[in-house]
Amino acid sequence: MKAHVELCEVGPRDGLQNEKQIVSVEDKLRFIALLARAGFREIEATSFVSPKWVPQLADAEEVLPRAITAHPSTLFSVLVPNEKGLERALACGARKVSVFTAASEGFTRKNINATIAESIERFAPVVRRAHEVGVVVRGYVSCAVQCPYDGPIAPDAVRQTCAMLADIGVDELDLGDTIGVAHADEIARVIEACAVVRPIHELVVHLHDTQGRALDCARRALELGVRRFDGSAAGIGGCPYAPGARGNIATEALVELCESLGYSTSIDRIALGEAARFITGVLAAPPSNGTN
Repeated sequence: MKAHVELCEVGPRDGLQNEKQIVSVEDKLRFIALLARAGFREIEATSFVSPKWVPQLADAEEVLPRAITAHPSTLFSVLVPNEKGLERALACGARKVSVFTAASEGFTRKNINATIAESIERFAPVVRRAHEVGVVVRGYVSCAVQCPYDGPIAPDAVRQTCAMLADIGVDELDLGDTIGVAHADEIARVIEACAVVRPIHELVVHLHDTQGRALDCARRALELGVRRFDGSAAGIGGCPYAPGARGNIATEALVELCESLGYSTSIDRIALGEAARFITGVLAAPPSNGTN
């Protein structure tokens, strides 16, 4: 094996957040249990944003504690929008939280009603408080290639946003092709630009597959030295503030790509397939082939 590639399964949060059909707590916990059985060391379980904005995840206070109790060796990360969301997450036992901004002013205003600079200012006390209690913080940077409102995004704009997140102490930087339109060369330019903020092997890449190019982008990222990716079982997911973002890259396709190139993932592909079939059955959706 060349090296290990770490995959974070985001299906329970990013995969489900835009589904209009409300998934029950029991089905969410069953989905999480199947993913934990597949060997994911980190699963993004839910979000502590206002239920008004993401009704699908209004049950975060029930899902997270039960998931932690059932799978104590799995790291469950959760999205938090502000200090109030952080305190809710901490009360439920969260050990890793994510804050979210963008490299696009238009998307940031639409998504969290703030400028990029205002979002960073909002997150600074979240990061301080999380670190006081030993909680790891991931920083999502949406629209790393293109924005549904502002159009193409310059790699330097992504670098600047990453630098601001690093300045407030965020532990991880996650680069997102939020609307799933990137070409491999575009992803490469973004990764290379952000490598001055954090080493490439520490960056996380989060791909959507609207145009069917996500696997090409993942391959190029691997060639550059990226060793951390997000994926969503069966390719479910999308962003409510990114029209056309029909789904995340399927985790099954990511595992197959990595292992075909000689990398290890430590993921049980049979168990992952069971999780994908379960959640697509719950959503009454056909299984994804990884290209959406």
